[in-house]
Amino acid sequence: MSENIVMSDTLEALTLRQAVKDTLRNYFTNIGGEQPIDFYSILLEEIERPLLEVLINHTHYNQVKMANILGISRGTLRKKLKQYGLLD
Repeated sequence: MSENIVMSDTLEALTLRQAVKDTLRNYFTNIGGEQPIDFYSILLEEIERPLLEVLINHTHYNQVKMANILGISRGTLRKKLKQYGLLD
């Protein structure tokens, strides 16, 4: 049974990876020859905020569960929530 869970997690990770790749390819295609500035920061913000919003709903705003899911400390989580105006 645990083998099936690992396989399932691997498939989901590959699907997420492919979704990110496809989205990035589309982004760069749509901006043509433009060169984004500070793209890493832009990318993090575009990913982190929706991730936190989904986790807020998934965990019913349980910050301990959210931090565990993300593999970060609760302090770091609170900093991120505050950064995006999501702190309760």
